Amino acid sequence: MRLVYLLFLLLPFTVTGKDSTTAWIRINQLGYTPQGSKVAVWCAKAPAQANAFTLHDAATNQPVWKGSSSADFGAYGPFTHTRRLNFTAFKQPGTYYLACGEARSPAFRIGPDVYNGTADFCLQYMRQQRSGYNPYLKDSCHTHDGFTVYGPMPDGTHINAAGGWHDASDYLQYVTTSANATYHLLAAWRDFKPVFGDTCAANGIGGSNGVADVLDEARWGLDWLLKMHPADDQLFNQIADDRDHRGMRLPTQDTAGYGQGLERPVYFCTGQPQGLKQYKNRSTGLASTAGKFASAFALGAMVYQGTDSVYTALLQHKAATAYALGATHPGVCQTAPCGAPYFYEEDNWMDDMELGAAMLGKLSHRQALTRQALAWAQQQPLTPWMGADTARHYQWYPFHNFGHYELATQTPALQKTAMNYYRQGIQAVWAKAQHNAFYRGIPFIWCSNNLTVSFAIQCNRYRQLTKDTRYQQLEQACIDWLFGCNPWGTAMVAGLPVNGDYPEDPHSSFSHLYHYPVSGGLVDGPVYGSIYKNLIGIQLHNGDEYAPFQSDLAVYHDDFGDYSTNEPTMDGTASLVYLLAAQQFEASQQKPRSVTYSHGAIIRGDSTQRKIALVFSADEFADGGPVITKILQEHNIPASFFFTGRFYRNPAHAALIQQLKRKGYYLGPHSDQHLLYCDWNKRDSLLVNQQQFNADLLQCYQAMAKQGIPQKNAAWFLPPYEWYNDTIASWAQLLQVQLVNYTPGTLSHADYTWPQLGKQYRSCATILQSIKDYEQQHPAGLNGFLLLMHAGTDPRRTEKCWDELDHLLTYLQQKNYKMVTVPTLLQP
Repeated sequence: MRLVYLLFLLLPFTVTGKDSTTAWIRINQLGYTPQGSKVAVWCAKAPAQANAFTLHDAATNQPVWKGSSSADFGAYGPFTHTRRLNFTAFKQPGTYYLACGEARSPAFRIGPDVYNGTADFCLQYMRQQRSGYNPYLKDSCHTHDGFTVYGPMPDGTHINAAGGWHDASDYLQYVTTSANATYHLLAAWRDFKPVFGDTCAANGIGGSNGVADVLDEARWGLDWLLKMHPADDQLFNQIADDRDHRGMRLPTQDTAGYGQGLERPVYFCTGQPQGLKQYKNRSTGLASTAGKFASAFALGAMVYQGTDSVYTALLQHKAATAYALGATHPGVCQTAPCGAPYFYEEDNWMDDMELGAAMLGKLSHRQALTRQALAWAQQQPLTPWMGADTARHYQWYPFHNFGHYELATQTPALQKTAMNYYRQGIQAVWAKAQHNAFYRGIPFIWCSNNLTVSFAIQCNRYRQLTKDTRYQQLEQACIDWLFGCNPWGTAMVAGLPVNGDYPEDPHSSFSHLYHYPVSGGLVDGPVYGSIYKNLIGIQLHNGDEYAPFQSDLAVYHDDFGDYSTNEPTMDGTASLVYLLAAQQFEASQQKPRSVTYSHGAIIRGDSTQRKIALVFSADEFADGGPVITKILQEHNIPASFFFTGRFYRNPAHAALIQQLKRKGYYLGPHSDQHLLYCDWNKRDSLLVNQQQFNADLLQCYQAMAKQGIPQKNAAWFLPPYEWYNDTIASWAQLLQVQLVNYTPGTLSHADYTWPQLGKQYRSCATILQSIKDYEQQHPAGLNGFLLLMHAGTDPRRTEKCWDELDHLLTYLQQKNYKMVTVPTLLQP
C-alpha cells in the first residue's frame, strides 16, 4: 500500500488511518479521459449531507464545476451510505480533486494520455514470469523440464517443455492460462498496434529489436505452446503440481523435488480424471485445452503472415491438429491437483472450440469452420458466471468469450447474433450492478479482478462493434474499480499508478524475500468474507491497513500472507494488457468534441462552425405546425422537433407528425407526460426517481414507435420545461440517450409566454431582436446554437412568433448560417 500521492501534500484529503473520518471519495487513480465516463463514488459510515459535489483545480483549490450527487444507494460493504458523483460533462484536461460534504478525494488527472504506457508497463510482470531464461533475474530456471506422466509413452520419459510463463507466485505452468494469455497478447497487438513500444529484445533484456515488446512476449508463449503440442495426436496440459507449494524461493533456486532430479512432471492430456495423490480432477475430454491451443496458434499464424512464412505454416498446421483433437474428444481437460484440493475446475469447453473454429475459419477462409463456430456459440451463448453469485475456481474460463467477438467481425448477420449473446451477459451483470454505487455486479470469487478485466473487455468490444453506449458507465466502473474506485481505495496493479496506492506486499517470493517489485502484476482481488474465512493456510503478517473497509461482503489485504486476494496472476495480467491497450487506443482516436455542456446536457455545438440547429418543441399545442413546416420547406432547410408522448399519441397531430417524418426532419422525445424533474429554485432537488424517469421516457418512445420512429433514430432528448440536472442527464445516458437543451443567450425560448404573465411576457419583436443582438455582439455569433422555439402556444398568446420565422430565416441565411438537424450539429 502506498499513501504518497503527487501533489497531495498540498491538498486536504481523507486517509485510511485511525482517525475520525467517516466519509471518503473513491476515484480512478490513473485518471479519466476527457471524452470518457467520469464517475467517483462517495461512501460513508454515517449520515451526511452529500446531495451535491464540486470539482476543484488541484493547484488553486478553486471550484471549477458543480454537480448533483446521485440518490443514496444505501449500504455497501463497510459503508452505510453511497452515492455516485458523475462529472462526465466536464472535459477540460488538468489535475483536480472532488469535494462532497466533508470528504475530499485524492488528486487525479483528466487527460487524453492517462492510459499511455500502461499496457507496456504490465508487460514487465509477464517478463518476470518467464520460465527458461528469466530476463528480470538475468538467469535461467526450469531448463530441465520435464518428464511425462499419464502419456502414451512410459512415465518418466523426458520431454523438452522448457519455456513459457509461471502461472502466478507459484511456479506451475498451465496451457489453460498460458494459451489464453497468449491469445490476449496477440489480439492486443492486432487490434491496437500503435500503443505498443519496443524497449526490449526478444529475450526480455532492455534494448529494442524492431519488434513490439507485446509481440515478443506473445511469441514466448507461442513457442512454449508448440512444445506442449509436440505431435499431431499429442497434447500436454501442465508442468508441475501442488508439490510446488512447499515454500517460498526464487524460480532460479527451485530444486524441483519430484523424484527425478531437476525435472518436473509434464501432464499429458488424456481426457480422464487425473491426480497423482489423493485429489483428482473431473476431466471429461480434450476440447477445452485443444480449443485454446487452436485459437492461439491460428491468431499467431495470422499475425506472422507475410513476415515469417515457415513459422506461419507451422502454427497453422498445429491449430488444425489441435482443433481436430478437440472435435473428436469433446469435454473439459482440467488442471491436475495432487496433495491439495485446489485446481482449475473448468466446466465449459464450447467457448474454446468456438474461438478455435472462428480463428481457423478466418485463417483458412473456410466457411464450414465459421458455421461450426456458430454452432458452438449457440450451445453456450452466455458465459455462465455472468449474473451468478458464485462459481468454483476457474469454473467458467476464459472469463469472457472472445469467440463471440471474432464471429461478430466476420459478417453483419453474425455480428447481430454474437453481439446479442454479449449483450445478454452484460445485462445479466447490470441487473445486479445497478443497485449499488460502485456498479459492482461481479461475484467476489477467487480472482475476481480477472473476472472484472474480462467483463470490461466484453463491454468494450460490444460497445465498439454495436455503438450501443448504454453500458459504458458499467464498463468504466470496472476499470475504475481496478484503479482505486473500490471500498479500499487502492489500485489492484502492482506499481500502477506510480504515485498511487497499490499493492506493495503481494503474495510473491520476488517481493517478500528480496523486495523485488512485481511491477505490472494484477493481483487476484477481493473475495467474499465467507471464502476468506474458509481458506487453508492464510495468516496475515502485518497490521491490516484496510481494516476499516473489510466486511462480510468482501475482503482484500495488501499482505503477503493472503494468497487469496493479493497474489498476482499471469493470465489476469495478460488480459489487462489488452484492456489497457484498448483504453489508450480509444483515447488517442478521440477528437475533442467542440460542444458545450451544462449539467450533463449539450447546450451548444461547435462555436467555430456557422451552423445552427432550429429546434421546435410541443406538448399540448400544435397550432404553429402547418406554418412552420411551410416556411421550412420554402427555405429548404432542416429542423428538429421534440414532442411529448401524449403529443405523439394525439390523433389530431398524426398528419403533422407524418409530414415531418416524410420530409426527413429529426423527431425526438420530450418526455411522455411533460414532468417537472427538479425543483425550480433548488435544482439539485429531484422531484422524480429513476424508475419514474425511465418509465416516462420509455412510454414516450413507445408512442414514437407507433408513429414509425424507432428509439435508435431518436437518441437526442429535450427535457420537459427545458429544466433538469446532472442526475437526469446520467439517467438518460444509461438509456442510451443524450440530453440536449437550448443555447442560452437569446429569448427565443420565451415565445410561449402570454401578456397575463406580466414581466415574464416577451413580444415577438423583443425575441427577434434578442437573437440579432446576440449574433452581432458576440465574436462567435450564433455558431453552434440550438435555437429553441415552440410549435404551438397557449391560446392566451395571440401574437405568434412563427409568423416572424420567414424573416428570421432570411436574416440567418444572409449571415451565411447553415441550418442543420440536432444530430448533424452535435455528432462527433
